[in-house]
Amino acid sequence: MSTVTLNAGTVRPLTSRFARELNAVAAVAARDITITLKSPGTLVLSLVMPLMMMGMIGGNLMQNMTGGLGFDFGTFMLVGMLINMLFMMTTMGMVTLVDDSDDNYSAELLVSPVSRYSIVIGKILGSSLAAIVSCLGVLVVGLVMGITLAPWQLLALLALAPLMCLSGGALAMIVMGTIKSNKMANMAVMMITMPQMFLSGVIIPIGNSSGVLWLLSRILPMTYCVDLGRAVVYAGTPDYASVVLFNPVVSLFAIVALTAICLVVGTWLYARSEKDR
Repeated sequence: MSTVTLNAGTVRPLTSRFARELNAVAAVAARDITITLKSPGTLVLSLVMPLMMMGMIGGNLMQNMTGGLGFDFGTFMLVGMLINMLFMMTTMGMVTLVDDSDDNYSAELLVSPVSRYSIVIGKILGSSLAAIVSCLGVLVVGLVMGITLAPWQLLALLALAPLMCLSGGALAMIVMGTIKSNKMANMAVMMITMPQMFLSGVIIPIGNSSGVLWLLSRILPMTYCVDLGRAVVYAGTPDYASVVLFNPVVSLFAIVALTAICLVVGTWLYARSEKDR
């Protein structure tokens, strides 16, 4: 009887702690979502950016340089841009951590009785709203260009969206943990997102990359995010072998491993920088 009482007493604090951490994630995410909704400019930018990237860059490539690829470049580009916008917009949304630091909001969060990881994950989830909006922009631009996906393919990508956003936000945490200037943070985020767009196979195939370009493409988290997305979309099609680089299990493992590393290192740097203030 005493053993049963001990187990019940052990389970209750664990359940209570999990509920507290979950509540912290939801509260931080809800705050950032509210801020985004109150900033029409951010939402407009989320819709306009796909037009600039996919419509102009992708459109030119589609019309001038895709004759000998051997697969439909439109679908290839659409999937890549969907993953890219999830990754990029979430990363850009993490810049608000600098404003939170200036307002002492970050310091108040870090002294609260919740895990630092709950705070960071909540921040990433809150920043992903603009990323979801940008995906709607990509789909609209794709529709205008005559590129569409089947409903089941869209649902499969939607299921992967949280993982893609978490990967982008975790990478951004490393930058946010070392830079406390809003201007520098925006520049740094662009420096880690724009190269990935071209090196990870978003709109330019990287199957024949070699040397330094090969090495860079293999250490970028977005490479595996894009490849996993294409593996899901192209599953069972004749173009699968021409488009997908890695086994989906390998891509998933790489995403989880790189995200975990970036999350741990970034959260530590972020907490240390706030403590040093």
